[in-house]
Amino acid sequence: MLGTLNGGLEARGVKLQGEQIWADVTGYNETRDKLPVLVRVHVHYHLSIPAGTRETVDRLLEKHAEKCPTAQSLKPAIEVTWSAAVSEHV
Repeated sequence: MLGTLNGGLEARGVKLQGEQIWADVTGYNETRDKLPVLVRVHVHYHLSIPAGTRETVDRLLEKHAEKCPTAQSLKPAIEVTWSAAVSEHV
């Protein structure tokens, strides 16, 4: 999902690299028939974006999961949620 987001940003002229874009990912399990089963994944993005690009970034964040092959592959069996911490730099 991070790669899809970053690719979408680059396509819109917002190039982030290294410490400017990263994510924490947490998986949540439930026990079913005495087995731990992954039921949800939460991705929390950390973005440090150039000043003046916030509107573009926010629009892409709202739509990126529906265009992401990984999120769409997981969707039938595993709930995928996301959040983002976005800061602007000069």
